[in-house]
Amino acid sequence: MSNWIDLRSDTFTLPSDAMRQAMAFAPVGDDVFGEDPTVNQLEKYCAELFGTEAALYCSSGTQSNQIAINVHTQPGDEVICADLAHIYIYEGGGIALNSGCSVRLISGNLGRFSAQDVLNNINNKNDIHLPLTRLVCIEDTVNKGGGAIWDFEEIKRIRKVCLENNLSLHCDGARLFNALIESGISPKDYAAQFDSISICLSKGLGAPVGSILVGSSEFIAKSRRRRKSMGGGMRQAGIIAAGALFALQHNVERLKTDHQNAKRISSVLMNHPEIVSVLPVETNIVIFETRKSDGAEEMINWLKSNNILCFPFGKNKVRMVFHLGINEDLMNELINVFQ
Repeated sequence: MSNWIDLRSDTFTLPSDAMRQAMAFAPVGDDVFGEDPTVNQLEKYCAELFGTEAALYCSSGTQSNQIAINVHTQPGDEVICADLAHIYIYEGGGIALNSGCSVRLISGNLGRFSAQDVLNNINNKNDIHLPLTRLVCIEDTVNKGGGAIWDFEEIKRIRKVCLENNLSLHCDGARLFNALIESGISPKDYAAQFDSISICLSKGLGAPVGSILVGSSEFIAKSRRRRKSMGGGMRQAGIIAAGALFALQHNVERLKTDHQNAKRISSVLMNHPEIVSVLPVETNIVIFETRKSDGAEEMINWLKSNNILCFPFGKNKVRMVFHLGINEDLMNELINVFQ
């Protein structure tokens, strides 16, 4: 939508001319047969970047998350995650549908919990009335937490609890590069704490399609089989994988600009008479609360009348997500509207 400031999501990024060029001339083959050279290059690049044995290109973050959960669990197991987790709220009941697992929800700080919280929520494996706790999932950054970043030291403590209790640890890294570029933690150091990580490439990084799942060779081999059974085997997928590879090679560092823009607008919102609070801004997501208990719709309509698109996050909450499509001119226009 031209002439609009679209802040509904960072999934509304569009491929640049250079990315389109890379996609247009990408060598391709049949990826289900393992013969697409561009997909193979992308998977090799990601495995090396995160220091894992292997990687798998998936069509979406939901697919890569659901594959990981399915491989790590058996029907009747239980998954521990935050009550704000994307895998629980926004993936169509996939944990129950695809894996037959129940969920133990933890109410934490902006979607983040502690190692002690995990320990407190592990079921007694000797009690036949209870499902077996099998998997812990975190989301970094936390979408519903306003782009909150996990404390890496707490992740290490959670990892220790998982190892001591024979639990797998998965990261829904839909916006993981936003966390890493802000914290300065290397992908390899981060990935060393997990059994699997899903990394979305079609959000702030700007690729048109796809997510990567990284883990051990055994885990990825099982995941490839699950991807096939879920209908996720893609053929000449190198055309879209080329966009994902371009995004990883060119668009990671620039995520800092999105964070700066989010923080700039946050300070403006705090002075708006119809806005009562703004969640702490750490990365590219801004969530604010309207003064009226049901004011989100009114606020969104007012913004729309000013050519600004945002996303409702409840009756009185509105979300803005900054991305590579928001340049300095659009930022100035956005600030002028709120002022």
